[in-house]
Amino acid sequence: MLVEIYMESFALIDKLRLRLGAGFNVLTGETGAGKSIVIDAVELVLGGRASAEYVRTGADRALVEAAFEVSGVKQLESALQELGLEPEGDTLVLSREIQKNGRSTSRINGRPATLSMVRTLSRHLLDLHGQHEHQSLLEVESHRQLLDLFGDQPVLKSLAEVRRLADELRDLERRLADLGGDDRDRARQVDLLRFQINEIDAAALRPEEEDELAVERRRLANAERLAQSCRAAYSSLYEGNPGESAAVDLLGQTESQLGEAARLDPSLASLLEQLQAARAQLEEAARELAHYQDRVEFNPERLAEVESRLDLLTLFKRKYGDSIAEILAFRQEAAAGLERLESASELREALQKQRQGLLSRYAGAAQALHEARAKAASALSRAVSGELKDLHMPQARFEVAVTLETEEGNPAVRRDGADVVEFLFSANPGEPVRPLARVASGGELARVALAFKVALSRVDRVPCLIFDEIDTGVSGRAAEAVGRKMAVAAAGRQVICVTHHPQIAAMAVHHVRVSKRQAQGRTSTSLEVLDEAGRVDELARMLGGSTITAVTVQLARELLAAGQSR
Repeated sequence: MLVEIYMESFALIDKLRLRLGAGFNVLTGETGAGKSIVIDAVELVLGGRASAEYVRTGADRALVEAAFEVSGVKQLESALQELGLEPEGDTLVLSREIQKNGRSTSRINGRPATLSMVRTLSRHLLDLHGQHEHQSLLEVESHRQLLDLFGDQPVLKSLAEVRRLADELRDLERRLADLGGDDRDRARQVDLLRFQINEIDAAALRPEEEDELAVERRRLANAERLAQSCRAAYSSLYEGNPGESAAVDLLGQTESQLGEAARLDPSLASLLEQLQAARAQLEEAARELAHYQDRVEFNPERLAEVESRLDLLTLFKRKYGDSIAEILAFRQEAAAGLERLESASELREALQKQRQGLLSRYAGAAQALHEARAKAASALSRAVSGELKDLHMPQARFEVAVTLETEEGNPAVRRDGADVVEFLFSANPGEPVRPLARVASGGELARVALAFKVALSRVDRVPCLIFDEIDTGVSGRAAEAVGRKMAVAAAGRQVICVTHHPQIAAMAVHHVRVSKRQAQGRTSTSLEVLDEAGRVDELARMLGGSTITAVTVQLARELLAAGQSR
């Protein structure tokens, strides 16, 4: 249960610590006093939307802390373990700090936490039902979720199986779609892939040939210049030019001269050997040049062939990849795709057979879910109708319609089952039940919401329920019945209610008065836990307004005594 809430620089609150008790708690106060500020603080600390507007004027930040007594809440222990958090005794403290720029930080037992983590835990701590939240009962889309929650494990187990099979069907449908479209589309894809593969194969590409062709093209295109340069080099090296001796002859003369000197000085022998080796290398180079000249060819036809081959490679690179290696890799992928498509008919037939089996299993699971929901719907109808009788609506009828939608004679394939769930209501005898959204008045809807919440609480054992002015539109004997129903709901758990009705407030175990005061030009909200005398004064104010008389005080005492005796 919610044991304590601390607020600092939050909205109209400077600094305030409120302790709450077990059982039935009420918050009362004049309109505009700030009763909903407490509810806003609870919503915020449980992961609600943060806003810079919550930071009190003149403050740098707002802080809200909520302490929960959590002993015995097994679902919470499991949630903490899944989040990697260790419980610290029997108390769980959630906090939320908002900076004046609107940024906020959440903590769990002092450790930084994400809003997702906080919201996961909050589902096991507290259930808040606001004065506008009962509007969700008017939204048909939410009726199925509410019925499933009431149906508990029998429904949720069937729902899990339906979702599993629906997911398998979705994956199988995706695999079928990946096989391609109809037979005509697949035939076109097969023809295209075969053409691409044959075209690449016919080209007989080699990874290194583009570089080889580029070198050959350069040689063929410059054959005349190559020949001239080689002839000139050969002449300078071996034949000699007019008026000049060849390099080989000059080196020979040098060798002869050095040989004579070496005979006189043997230390020159090594240098002579170097010259002899150099002359032999020049002669070998001259022979190589002569042979190269013989091989240089002026072949325009071969040049055209090389140019054509390079143009083909350029075309292939535009179509299939930026290099021959990528083109060959494309060919491999195309071959694999062709193999898949050529075997698609066989695979498609197998998948279609598998799909029929899944559809049959899904139909059985959807039917089982429908039956579980129908059983839960009957129980929920009886439970809510019984609660409405206790709320002074003895002739009211509440029914849950569960319709199984089909497609081609089978349950519609949807992840949450094929059922359409809608809440139906009739407040008057002789009138047929109709959609709740079309026939319930504001007061009736408030009581239906309370009846529904009480019925649901029997299977949803969240330890704390908060009702924020859910009794709006209810008055007189109906308000008294609402108070009794809340007191019943508080048995074994904590109920916190914001109310304007003295009949409801008188039945609470703990009573908190919210008031607003002005000091030094500033407005602030304060909360006070009332003793018996304070409760009498507050009930008298609620009964008589601003003017409190002996009569209203006496009525307040009687109302409080009656409320506490129930």
